Amino acid sequence: MELNDLWFILIAVLWTGYFFLEGFDFGVGMLLHPLSKQRTDSPTATADRETDRRVMINTIGPVWDGNEVWLLTAGGATFAAFPNWYATMFSGFYLALFIILVALIARGVAFEYRGKVDNPRWRSRWDLAIAFGSWVPAVLWGVAFANIVAGVPINEAGDFTGTLFTLFNPFGLLGGVVTASLFAFHGANFLALKSTGEVRARARGAAKFLGPVAIVAGAVFLIWNQLARGAAWTWAPVLIAAVALVASVLADRADRDGWAFSATGVAIAMSVVALFGSLYPNVMPSSTDPAFSLTVQNASSTDYTLKIMTVLALVLTPVVICYQAWSYWVFRKRIGRANIPAPTDPGARRPPASEVQAPVS
Repeated sequence: MELNDLWFILIAVLWTGYFFLEGFDFGVGMLLHPLSKQRTDSPTATADRETDRRVMINTIGPVWDGNEVWLLTAGGATFAAFPNWYATMFSGFYLALFIILVALIARGVAFEYRGKVDNPRWRSRWDLAIAFGSWVPAVLWGVAFANIVAGVPINEAGDFTGTLFTLFNPFGLLGGVVTASLFAFHGANFLALKSTGEVRARARGAAKFLGPVAIVAGAVFLIWNQLARGAAWTWAPVLIAAVALVASVLADRADRDGWAFSATGVAIAMSVVALFGSLYPNVMPSSTDPAFSLTVQNASSTDYTLKIMTVLALVLTPVVICYQAWSYWVFRKRIGRANIPAPTDPGARRPPASEVQAPVS
């Protein structure tokens, strides 16, 4: 195996890690409003809604920013290993990626600032930012990757000749529906696994609804892609993804939260494998002329650069993985309303981090 092939695989692994981890982050944000609705006739509806939203945010509070490291690493690895791919993708998809960046910034700021002022209107506005910052990337990442796999207009010089609206074709839009439904399903299973009480019950209900939606959308998308450009061996990850989604739905019905979450994670991973498998040996196919396509050969860096990157990856990657695994282990406990101190009670005791997640807002 040549180094450029190895780095194509490593970049696929990085995107798999990002979508697996950030997928449930996005899902929690997407479900923030639907799963915090209360009965209007309840005298404590407003307080319960705020508490439930804090429970949901705190399930991802200790880990969401660490999950985004996978995105930064994937982008950096693409820049270093395949500079021509990076240049064409980031210039051609500039507006779409800029919108994703704005959404991610708004989401991160909202996590930090929603609890700074004890005012319902203040928190409500930041909650909208969390929803916006979760829905937009969840949709646009699917649109972007669907177009990368299907091909976009690229000229002989490797320049993207389309517009933002070129990306919103039927296959691209279906890709957005798939990632949005799959991430919401993944997020619902994560909430069921990490929460207690009312939030857990609502998350289980949402998962039972979202599962069939994700199955139908994912099946149409992956089969369409497979029939159009897939290799013989990529039928395997397609089938594994389908089985995993069905298994997740069955696990939800059996109230097996851990199995359901693991199964959606497998489905996400296998979907990424199927897409990258059908993309290879291209990294950016040209719909203008296949001869203009960027491949692992003509888009890669020099062998010397790839050798240095390989050594650094072998040294640093295990450190990052071990640290992130440790952080998940530390914050492995479920969290519920009882773990959330009243926002107006500055003297409320916070349980040790070894017992539950420490509230962040």
